[in-house]
Amino acid sequence: MGPTTAGGPRMVSIVIAAHNEEAVIGSCLDALRRSGVGPDAEIIVSANGCTDRTAEVARTHGAHVIDRPEPGKPGALNAADEQATGFPRIYLDADIRVPAGGVAALERLLEQGASAAVPRRRIDTTGRPLAVRGYFAINERLPVFRDGLFGRGMIAVSGEGRARFDRFPAMIADDLFLDSQFSDDEKAEAHDVVVVVEAPRTTRALLNRLVRVRRGNAEMRAASARGEVGVAVRSSDKWAWLRDVVVPQPRLIFAAVPYLAITIIAALRARRPARGLDGWGRDDSTRGSGAGTRETVR
Repeated sequence: MGPTTAGGPRMVSIVIAAHNEEAVIGSCLDALRRSGVGPDAEIIVSANGCTDRTAEVARTHGAHVIDRPEPGKPGALNAADEQATGFPRIYLDADIRVPAGGVAALERLLEQGASAAVPRRRIDTTGRPLAVRGYFAINERLPVFRDGLFGRGMIAVSGEGRARFDRFPAMIADDLFLDSQFSDDEKAEAHDVVVVVEAPRTTRALLNRLVRVRRGNAEMRAASARGEVGVAVRSSDKWAWLRDVVVPQPRLIFAAVPYLAITIIAALRARRPARGLDGWGRDDSTRGSGAGTRETVR
């Protein structure tokens, strides 16, 4: 059964699914503490399939750690949800550094009636290849990133909102699944809270990320059409880049060239059978040397 708030504590529970996040988990947890979460906040790191020191580092930073041998983000989220007791429930990626007051700002939006709340996002493309910078010049302006729960790495859900579903399905599109639980009127964005999301450091890494995301989204939409996930999943808007981005801002026409090229190549590659995926679909190019040192602003 999904969790409920009846008779439960009011403390916030923060769930971090972590697979080989030794390079970033410490700075993520430090930022959480500096952000102003109270000492009663329940912080759960669900380490899964790790071959590094993720679990050890998380413990030294005061988190409650679940150490699962099996890799896979949905399983990690479900394992943490089984132990979490507080609401709101915040799902946080291990490479996100929450700014001061960030958790409190999302909590306020939920107290004001939203069922799900997210921060704004800023894509860091510093030092990336021209093709990656062009792609994100279009991507970060897509309307789905204004009215959806995607791409922030931080989603807060009320107790009522979390009670709408039992478990995360065994698919990598967890953001799409959560987004589909709520109408646009039930979602809110904290405009004064900005999380910095690092762009992939190479064009190849970007393509690999997009292929995994496309496969995950396609799997989720197919399962939704078969009635297997209990919710209608939003369809893909293939022309938003032109209608909502380039037409209103013609200066971005040159950025549209790499955006289209990368999008088409990723779509073609996504049709091939998946090989060697661990169910995460994350970009490891941002977890190397220097990872976890970026600033998040409010």
